[in-house]
Amino acid sequence: MSEPILIAKTSSGNTALELLPQMANRHGLIAGATGTGKTVTLQSLAQGFSARGIPVFMADVKGDLAGLSQPAGENPKVAQRVAQLGLDGFAPQAAPVVFWDVYGETGHPVRATISDMGPLLLGRLLNLNEVQAGVLTIVFKVADDQGLLLLDLKDLRSMIQHVGDNAAQFNTEYGKVSAASIGAIQRGLLELEQQGADRLFGEPALDLDDLMQTDSKGHGVVNILSADRLMHSPKLYSTLLLWLMSELFENLPEVGDIEKPKLVFFFDEAHLLFNDAPKALLEKIEQVVRLIRSKGVGIYFVSQNPLDIPDVVLGQLGNRVQHALRAFTPRDQKAVRSAAETFRANPALDVESVITELGVGEALISLLDAKGTLGVVERAFVVPPQSHLGAVSPDQRQAVIRQSLVRDFYEKTVDRDSAYEMLKARAEKAAPPPEEAPPPLPAEPQAPGRQRESLMEAAAKSAVRAASSQLGRTLIRGVLGGLVGAAIGGAARSTRRRTSRSIW
Repeated sequence: MSEPILIAKTSSGNTALELLPQMANRHGLIAGATGTGKTVTLQSLAQGFSARGIPVFMADVKGDLAGLSQPAGENPKVAQRVAQLGLDGFAPQAAPVVFWDVYGETGHPVRATISDMGPLLLGRLLNLNEVQAGVLTIVFKVADDQGLLLLDLKDLRSMIQHVGDNAAQFNTEYGKVSAASIGAIQRGLLELEQQGADRLFGEPALDLDDLMQTDSKGHGVVNILSADRLMHSPKLYSTLLLWLMSELFENLPEVGDIEKPKLVFFFDEAHLLFNDAPKALLEKIEQVVRLIRSKGVGIYFVSQNPLDIPDVVLGQLGNRVQHALRAFTPRDQKAVRSAAETFRANPALDVESVITELGVGEALISLLDAKGTLGVVERAFVVPPQSHLGAVSPDQRQAVIRQSLVRDFYEKTVDRDSAYEMLKARAEKAAPPPEEAPPPLPAEPQAPGRQRESLMEAAAKSAVRAASSQLGRTLIRGVLGGLVGAAIGGAARSTRRRTSRSIW
């Protein structure tokens, strides 16, 4: 079994609170008010997972987590805490890090295809109402049935226009397509593009295997998404992380109970995921969180307030680190009571009072034991990470990026034939030739308002319908609407799929 991860020690140093790797995929919560030490806890946990060969994905919303890539320097507060807790053998050490950035400026570009993301998540991103979301679902269904790949925003715009221009043709088979909904979706896409979302959609799409790597020493790679700029578009941020989570759920095989997770996924600013989310989406998120642990993935939500997490999701989070909460308002007081009630009681602690008294770097901690039973809550000091606390310099960041083996792949965009090019080619083929065509031969009499098609035309249409039907059967969408497995011979996904390997 993997060595337990030391998270904290009591003030006396006599009681060590350790997270068991085999229980790490039972998920967790890191909560606390601003400035109480959540970032240090996050960094310490990530380094602990990495040291045991467990890859990590985390979003860096303030730029502080980049310090994981550098060994700790001289820091009086860290030295004081090390001495206080009696951490023998504490030595500065960096973790293997890969930086990612949707905008491609402070890390490798992160991309997803429109087809992969699916209509449900895009509908939330575009803030569509129920009717408009239904039309977007029709657009995706038509594209799937006709084998039209939606890779980037121009593909989706072309497909929406195609469905809108031919609404009468699709109304009977797929449902009503209103011009107002088509217009609303197109306006939403324009606003999305102005926010820089066009950088997110396209190829090469992110390969999940690249998030689950180890270095030459067997340490798990810590994948850090630069999110300080991304946070200016909160829905784009939360939708991207939710897409990544759903991709892991849909595409990883079942592994059951394993010695340690295949990946630990930290979802910082978790309230953004649940804010204004419709009930249907919340139910699907709860389903993903509940079932993804069987895929070997641990999800850790990070938030200022436990009330930010719906009860159905909160109940799935077995490992808890609760930093100080403020009780200035009735809602704050409710949060304190709620947080206190979720812990297994410790007769020696008045948890509700202690939550408001905790110092910086101090927390109430409750972890699962080897049988999956929730341990009693303890008041303890979080151990500091062995890596640098705080941001890194641009030169240090670029040095890490240059050392990454994926640097030459994601930086080069690919724009292959997809819905935009295919629909454009159809339109050009259907357009009449510039010169005057010879007069048609006399036709046989036929019923008014109906044109007879030739045998060749009928055969061609039949072949297209058969091909489209077959393509539609090969395209399977999962819980959150993303594509599951290979689609159209793998064409709808990234042009490259690699087997798992060491990234250094």
